[in-house]
Amino acid sequence: MQRTAFSSVDDLERLRGERVGESDWLTVTQELVDEFARITNDRQWIHVDPERARRESPMGTTIAHGFLTLSLLSSMLGQVVSFPTARMSLNYGFDRVRFVSPVPVGSEIRGVFAVEDVRRIEGGAQTTWRAEVEVRGASRPALSALWIGRTLFAESAADAAERPADVQAR
Repeated sequence: MQRTAFSSVDDLERLRGERVGESDWLTVTQELVDEFARITNDRQWIHVDPERARRESPMGTTIAHGFLTLSLLSSMLGQVVSFPTARMSLNYGFDRVRFVSPVPVGSEIRGVFAVEDVRRIEGGAQTTWRAEVEVRGASRPALSALWIGRTLFAESAADAAERPADVQAR
């Protein structure tokens, strides 16, 4: 899969409003759900008890935690984009997160990403990503979010040359 490379704020701005791609499909296994339950201490039966879920859940099976689905966004976005000149990228938060539909264990999911907005900040950009997690074969996404990240880019030689000499020496 070819990743979209962003080497500058201008690169991000050029794709404002555009879909940049989707991650590979990932099968959500019971083992993945169980490990997330163990790490987060969220062991609700709808997630970790397949037999009870088969009997009592309207889905007839266990489902992934919404926060598990949300936590996969970082790795999914990493399959879609790269920042080859970034000094660092940080999660800044979310403007909106909705868990639209459940993710049954055994289903396949993928992340779909678009550049919603770009705002210049000192040394880089604050980017709002429109992120959706699709479930293969489902009519609605499992998750829909506006996710904010900050990327600080390495200074180019041209940028450094444009600064006054007294600033360059610091």
